[in-house]
Amino acid sequence: MTARRQAAGIAVIAVTPLALTALAAAPAAAHGSMTDPVSRVSACFSEGPESPKSAACKAAVGAGGTQALYDWNEVNIPDAAGKHKQIIPDGKLCSAGRDKYKGLDLPRADWPSSKLAAGKHTFRYKATAPHKGSFELYVTKDSYDPAKPLKWSDLEPAPFAKVTNPKLVNGEYVFDGTVPGKSGRHLIYSIWQRSDSPEAFYTCSDVVFGQDSGRGSAPAPKASAPSEKQIDKAIDKSTVDHNGHGGDGDQHNTASRGATGSPAEQSAKDAAADTEAAGNAPAPNGSAAPADDDKLAQTGGDSSTTPIALGGAGVLALGAAVLFATGRRKAARSRG
Repeated sequence: MTARRQAAGIAVIAVTPLALTALAAAPAAAHGSMTDPVSRVSACFSEGPESPKSAACKAAVGAGGTQALYDWNEVNIPDAAGKHKQIIPDGKLCSAGRDKYKGLDLPRADWPSSKLAAGKHTFRYKATAPHKGSFELYVTKDSYDPAKPLKWSDLEPAPFAKVTNPKLVNGEYVFDGTVPGKSGRHLIYSIWQRSDSPEAFYTCSDVVFGQDSGRGSAPAPKASAPSEKQIDKAIDKSTVDHNGHGGDGDQHNTASRGATGSPAEQSAKDAAADTEAAGNAPAPNGSAAPADDDKLAQTGGDSSTTPIALGGAGVLALGAAVLFATGRRKAARSRG
């Protein structure tokens, strides 16, 4: 082996741990949650996963732990494909049937809430990883009782707002809807179904029309959305992944429900879709929005993160080069 080749081999080996560390440390692409009106998981995350302030959020942590709040933007099912009512049982709508988020299903009349009024309202949905797709928003019926587990029959049968590929503004999907007339405490249920994947996301937002009657309890505290600083700090503690489990087992994979395609195949499809979406990630808050609004609505983002995607591709290429070089050395030894 020549000195030059030996030096090259040493350089590759020296860089390899750094490349593997970069792969391990890179934050997983989570996806998003409603911020106006604020979802339960977003409100509790905003209070602080380790020391929430409201009684409801404390109870949620007691039931499901703090990790569910750190993973506030991943209440999803990777292979929903529009079958929301078939795969999410009554009483588990807010958790999407996922055990990790079971604290969000607690029937309580004191969840942090947002004021809402009938008529036109601008909704906002924080997108930590944008995807093409449609949003559907449902409101609870007049007979809704927050002290009982939420069932599909508690929601009005048709969505009061529905939009496909809404515009992304400063990292949030923004769209308008006409809220029907209600009074007292209610709940807004959102479904974000991706069109580039069978994956779907779900949120529960507690709202109050007029005065909060409390229905036997004290008025709930006002809900607030997580700040950018909180989101940045939570990245290191997030366990979300492309397959949509984030540490709560595989109860939602395709094999467990008898659907076609193995979990590995579904994971590969989701990873490919997320790779395509990497170049469409939201621009940081305060940055200039792309001029082409039509393109923004179609893709859900811009090219602001292309260098990041290229960097990831470079790390993968380096890993492939290491394996190739190792194989060549082994082959050379066997011939010698």
